[in-house]
Amino acid sequence: MKNYINKYIFRGLIAGAVLLGSSCTDYLELEPVSTITTAGFWVNEDNANGALQGMYVRFRDQAAYNLFILGEARSETLSYGLQASEGRERYFENSLDPNFSGPNWLRLYTVIHDANLILKYVPDIAFAREQDKNKMLGEAYAMRAFLYFTMAKTWGAVPLVTDPTEGYDAESTFRSRTGVDEIFAQIKSDIDRALELLPADTMGSGRAVWSAPAVNTLKGDVYLWTGKVLDGGGADFQTALTALNEVAGLPELGLMENYDDIFRYDQKGNQEVLFAVRFLDLESGTNYNNELYIRDDQIPSGTPDDIRETIGAGGGLNRWAPSPLLREAFEENDQRKDASFVSIFLNSGDGAEEHYASVVRKYRGFVDLSGRRFIDDIVVYRFAEVLLLMAEAKNALGQDPSAEINQIRLRAYGDQFSAFEYSDSGQEANDEAILQERMLELAFEGKRWFDLVRFDKAFERVPSLQSRSNERHLLLWPISLGTISLNSKIEQNPGYGN
Repeated sequence: MKNYINKYIFRGLIAGAVLLGSSCTDYLELEPVSTITTAGFWVNEDNANGALQGMYVRFRDQAAYNLFILGEARSETLSYGLQASEGRERYFENSLDPNFSGPNWLRLYTVIHDANLILKYVPDIAFAREQDKNKMLGEAYAMRAFLYFTMAKTWGAVPLVTDPTEGYDAESTFRSRTGVDEIFAQIKSDIDRALELLPADTMGSGRAVWSAPAVNTLKGDVYLWTGKVLDGGGADFQTALTALNEVAGLPELGLMENYDDIFRYDQKGNQEVLFAVRFLDLESGTNYNNELYIRDDQIPSGTPDDIRETIGAGGGLNRWAPSPLLREAFEENDQRKDASFVSIFLNSGDGAEEHYASVVRKYRGFVDLSGRRFIDDIVVYRFAEVLLLMAEAKNALGQDPSAEINQIRLRAYGDQFSAFEYSDSGQEANDEAILQERMLELAFEGKRWFDLVRFDKAFERVPSLQSRSNERHLLLWPISLGTISLNSKIEQNPGYGN
């Protein structure tokens, strides 16, 4: 995969510069693009591969920080760190407003624009092998589906753009928000097209590109969302379970025995990964764990030797950290705990220990002469989540989800599993168990906020929301004032003012 990316990454970036220019702003404003330049670029398979890699590079830019913020920052798993938070508390305190609205949709639309260009021009390019063309188109459909899914979960209605914007006029520049039902119809259509085009049961190169198994996992995720949040009901739950069953039986997929190995730099593309965003030395910047680790000079002298050894060389800034609620949710004999974070407790002087800091280890990277490098792959979907999504779909259909829950717990507790074996306890209790297991299994992977919304538990689980159950508008994010002020067709989400 590295050679493949190195071959095309420069071409992909040049393609982006030529074809995008200032392709998107908060309100989808596009600079004029020469149609001669565009026509001159899309002429052969090599150009198309460069454009495809450019799409993944720009997607990596979003996975580095923004997808984590959108997917987890507002949940109960994060709290204050040692460093100045620089506004990050606005997420887990749920005090966002149009002035501080978090990541906007600008760069997500840039990646959608990449996908739209591929879907428009690649069908007319001659490829040496037709299956390679189909695979490229399938990846573009999958990417567009995933990004619209992310945006619809975040903001609800968003502008639906399925053709590349290559001119500069009012019609293409100013887009109104499209209703959520229509957005999800497009997402589901794109998923179906991706599955028609991608080779079935074949993992993508290095498991760092979209593949049919990854898209079927996305399909399960999407249909569980529409089944619960949009009242799709039993039909959607069954569609989700069918798609996930397609993935569960693949022999090349399975749980890693050592939970920590899933995320390590030297274990990229392991058997548990379905789709991850590739970060490589000398090829990419850092990822969000850079803001969840700890500097060497902030590790106090009284830190126990075993904890100091676990942390190793410091790096990054501890701007936010695991919340007390999350830290206390783990059993001591759960191997996921030490793989996810480590805490420093110091003697308070009266024999008691006080919590000093917690450090997220899941994407801790590696250490070389230049220091700690936070460039582990960011996992989008992995086999453990397939099992948990299956458990969720089964339970929604009135079936027993315990087999899938127990596969996760067996890996987590090992020899102590018998004390944690789960038995079917009815739909409500099963949902509680699945939601709890998702928190433990997927902590710091950018999933938790969306889980809470899907299970309708945000106002119950998030401390900053527990007295605000009448503020249902908070389930959606505000749209930035910059977006609205530049496009009169964009209206603010209800509850956030004008």
